[in-house]
Amino acid sequence: MTLQTPHYEDILYDVTDGVATITINRPERYNAFRGQTCMELLDAFSRAGWDKSVGVIVLTGAGDKAFCTGGDQGAHEGQYDGRGIIGLPVEELQTLIRQVPKPVIARVQGFAIGGGHVLALVCDLTIASENAVFGQVGPKVGSVDPGFGTAYMARVIGEKRAREIWYLCRKYSAAQALEWGLANAVVPADKLDEEVRQWCDEILEKSPTALSIAKRSFNADSENIAGIGAMGMQALSLYYDTDESREGVAAFKEKRRPEFRKFYK
Repeated sequence: MTLQTPHYEDILYDVTDGVATITINRPERYNAFRGQTCMELLDAFSRAGWDKSVGVIVLTGAGDKAFCTGGDQGAHEGQYDGRGIIGLPVEELQTLIRQVPKPVIARVQGFAIGGGHVLALVCDLTIASENAVFGQVGPKVGSVDPGFGTAYMARVIGEKRAREIWYLCRKYSAAQALEWGLANAVVPADKLDEEVRQWCDEILEKSPTALSIAKRSFNADSENIAGIGAMGMQALSLYYDTDESREGVAAFKEKRRPEFRKFYK
């Protein structure tokens, strides 16, 4: 059975044979999210999470250029354009992905950068195509993810590697992501859907209650990071009101190197 819900503007939602696929549908913006995108993702994850016909949720991005590239800088003028501490309920979305009682698979093709990288991180599993690129850009554009994007990343791949990713803002190949534990599997691009479906089918054979208990027990150990993130987002909101942070956004839009230290006090 296939169920489609067409009322979303920024995402696509589809349920087929027990798998809910949630697609960020902004390929012209490299699937960057704005406030509305986050609100629609929250609705879709809630819908899929409590739909008893759904056993697995797949998060992906439209097109082959990007999974997601984080917050849309075009919607960022000191604050983003939606609700929440920074104008994006991103911490709420990250928490919901962890809280829905079903495994969530990130299907990654192209760029998983910035906030998109963090979305893939908080998913239970990540399956990537060979053309996937992972990395952070926050400190390059006057931002940071002071919660799951930092503390939880360190849990997943270790302190030294997590700090490297954030301090240097380099880009990493799918092969590197697999080696470090940011991905569970890497396959050729033309095999990505087949691989994702295979993992989904194997999960659908398992007890949904057992999987839900397992997911909640995995999350219990790192649940305190949500509190760290909430406090960090308050600091980030204040940071976004500074000239230093605004310089990052301006430089990004003007396609030039930022001069952060000119504004650093």
